[in-house]
Amino acid sequence: MTSTRKHTALPKAQTLIEALPWLTRHNGRTVVIKFGGNAMVDAELKAAFAQDVVFLHRAGLKPVVVHGGGPQISAALDRHGIVSEFKAGLRVTTEDAMDVVRMVLAGQVQRELVGLLNQHGPLAVGLTGEDAHTMTATKHQPEIDGSPVDIGRVGEITAIDTGAIEALLADGRIPVVSSIARSQDDGHVYNVNADTAAAALAAALGAETLMVLTDVEGLYEDWPRSDEVISRLTASQLEKLLPELSAGMVPKMRGCLYAVRNGVRNARVIDGRVQHSILLEIFTDDGVGTMVVPDATEGEHA
Repeated sequence: MTSTRKHTALPKAQTLIEALPWLTRHNGRTVVIKFGGNAMVDAELKAAFAQDVVFLHRAGLKPVVVHGGGPQISAALDRHGIVSEFKAGLRVTTEDAMDVVRMVLAGQVQRELVGLLNQHGPLAVGLTGEDAHTMTATKHQPEIDGSPVDIGRVGEITAIDTGAIEALLADGRIPVVSSIARSQDDGHVYNVNADTAAAALAAALGAETLMVLTDVEGLYEDWPRSDEVISRLTASQLEKLLPELSAGMVPKMRGCLYAVRNGVRNARVIDGRVQHSILLEIFTDDGVGTMVVPDATEGEHA
């Protein structure tokens, strides 16, 4: 009697089988992914990100990508001799700076990302928050020491129209959205925080999941004293932690909180420095980041 031959590809089959319940659960669901950080400037990570998004699409999900472009904007402003200044964690955006921001987001970062995705087929379509009134904004004036501060063409979202994005999804496309928006009040175009934009879009689309790529492993339990990552927490638990978070994490975690309190089933902060972190997070039992769920939700990872 011959023994069964050991097939070298068996671990691959086991990986696919592990993904099966997640594939079934997420089929047909919308996933909003905020693209940023290291994944945005490292060539290998960019290519892996594009592969992950296309895999989600081919697996029956409906990915929507929202991006900013902090490093690219800073580099372009330097080339134009415009000083980058930050107040309350936000880039002070003068009229001249806004022209550069718009050019970089819609003309550079978005184009490159659309190109990477479209290496895998005629899939990605780029648009900005200006297009078809997808995002409408008003001038944002943050408070510093109790007083409002003018930081120029920085906006906060007042309305979302999902029509153009839903039409693209229905046509089997992958929308790639630049986080700039026009005001109906003054007609100006505003720079909008991409974490905030992704969260607002996820809620408006009734997305299953919001995924935010960061340059850390997730939300740390007790940073800097410990590098233990919180794998899962509720909206209320996150709200209590917000005052203690570092400035860079605040808009990301506020976005996650907003999303899960406005109909999104879960929000995840994942390490964009890890190749294929999106697939690891959404299709494995363990996950690789921090997941935020609504207060009433109990259950497993994903």
